[in-house]
Amino acid sequence: MGHYRTKDLLLPPSLVSFLRAPLAALFPFTVDRPGVALGVIAVAGASDVLDGFLARRFNLATPAGAVVDGVTDKLFASSVVATLFFTGRLDLLGVALLGMRELGEAPLVLWWAVSRPRRKTKAEAPKTNALDKAATVLQFVAVGAALLAHPAAWPLLYATGALGLVAALSYWRRELASLAR
Repeated sequence: MGHYRTKDLLLPPSLVSFLRAPLAALFPFTVDRPGVALGVIAVAGASDVLDGFLARRFNLATPAGAVVDGVTDKLFASSVVATLFFTGRLDLLGVALLGMRELGEAPLVLWWAVSRPRRKTKAEAPKTNALDKAATVLQFVAVGAALLAHPAAWPLLYATGALGLVAALSYWRRELASLAR
């Protein structure tokens, strides 16, 4: 599992991941109908769970699929956050809190992308951990609360930021430990 192959883009996990691109384009048009917007978010979340399940269950995990999954995740999340920001449902602090994990992991992602030793030792994206999965779930809940202007939105945003930072630090710790070996 070390090479990017175009044919891997047609495997079921990648095709499911690609579904998030039209959902990202659709989301801004649904934001004034919270029920529909939450449905779009739920479908995007389900596609993220399904692509990972298919990749693991049927041994279809590939480097290209990992890239497609990551890119479509970020595309969808960016669409949601930008829409919430530009419609006044989130301010810059809310955006930063939602993106804390991504901000903390950004230097690692760059390292993983450009590091020749990293590519030689491990071609696939790092495995997610329980903290990362919990941070993702909390992000979804916080976005839903912000979308609905729920009073719990800000406490959830702060919790999302804190858990996102802890999740990012766990990846840093794991990466630094692997470099020490």
